[in-house]
Amino acid sequence: MVAVTSSPPLSGPEQVAARLFRLSIGVFFIGGFLTSSVSLLVPRLKLMLDLDYKGALLVQLAFHSSYMLFALPITWAIVRAGYMRAIVAGLAVITAGCLALTLAQNALSFAMVLGALLLVSAGQTFLQIASNTVVAVIGPSRGAARRLTLLQGFNSLGTVLGPLLSAPLLLGELDAQAARHVGATLPFTGTALVTGLLAFAYFRNRTLLEGDGLRRFAAIGQMFRVMQSPRLRWGTAAIFVYVGAEVAIGALLPAVLMRPDRLDAAPVLAGQLVSLYWGGAMAGRFLGAWAMRRIAEARLLTAVSLGAVILTMAAIALPGVAGAGALLAVGLCNAVMYPTIYALALPDDERQAPVASMWLCMAVVGGAIVPLLTGALADATALLPALVLPAACYAFIARFAALCARPQETRP
Repeated sequence: MVAVTSSPPLSGPEQVAARLFRLSIGVFFIGGFLTSSVSLLVPRLKLMLDLDYKGALLVQLAFHSSYMLFALPITWAIVRAGYMRAIVAGLAVITAGCLALTLAQNALSFAMVLGALLLVSAGQTFLQIASNTVVAVIGPSRGAARRLTLLQGFNSLGTVLGPLLSAPLLLGELDAQAARHVGATLPFTGTALVTGLLAFAYFRNRTLLEGDGLRRFAAIGQMFRVMQSPRLRWGTAAIFVYVGAEVAIGALLPAVLMRPDRLDAAPVLAGQLVSLYWGGAMAGRFLGAWAMRRIAEARLLTAVSLGAVILTMAAIALPGVAGAGALLAVGLCNAVMYPTIYALALPDDERQAPVASMWLCMAVVGGAIVPLLTGALADATALLPALVLPAACYAFIARFAALCARPQETRP
């Protein structure tokens, strides 16, 4: 008779880490869904309100500027309230922002849309700073990378489903081939429902991490001292340009795909094809995790960033399907950039990691600045030549990666 053995029950800390991981799945997924859905507001508002590229890309300025405007006070709030209560606050703010965005769309008020997006951005800033760090520090340290990689996979799943589900709703009114027009506010009312439920779930577990001093950030006074590290300064700049390039391309992709000299796609189809861009990032994460077992992280980052430069320039030069496919393929190169830059930029002293992560999260404001500059360049020249700016951003990342690939004593 064969004895049947069962897995040993999880201990207290392991139970806490497992419950936190389950809660985090929803946060990472809805964050990805919301980010890619907001990008579709750029072509929607540009065509409906007859905006130029710079005006339409104010959407990304509003959606990402909170990382610069509110990161310091939000970090202070996290220090005071703790991770779980801070995540509750962030989810509640996103819920309110999505409902406000629904009202703004119904009113066709661009100013109200920008205000609502800034509110959503403030909630995202809470989640970006608190969720990424708490998942890394709660649970066995050896499993931190695996936990973050799995959660980033759920985030990527959200970014893929966002265009597929939201494009017919947000762009249907602009598409003469669309069979019927349904509510363009549904992606954001649905997001508000999900974030409201998640806020309730986190509120019920608000005491989950109490009693452990490691669950909170280091002292506020360390925030500026940690930036004495050249590697962190370079890494913060690399995050800035990476997020800026990724968001700029994702926001302008529908306009590129609708061009007669590329795919001449209808608005809804162009919006849905953006899911291939985000899907490349999802697939690339798994490929990157496999490749990192054989290739040094800095060398892999150098390769993918140079690949992004080549693909972006090819998208400018090549007509038809080749040019469109090259720009969509940039998503595959984007896949490993954020986590790799993040890991390479962190200081060696683990006690400084939470404060350093705040600066790296603040650098996400590049998603506000670089798209706006790209839009201004598109208005001054043309859409395709403006993609030179994202290409230059990827070249900067290649430079950072090359510096990190140097021997330890010569690194920045």
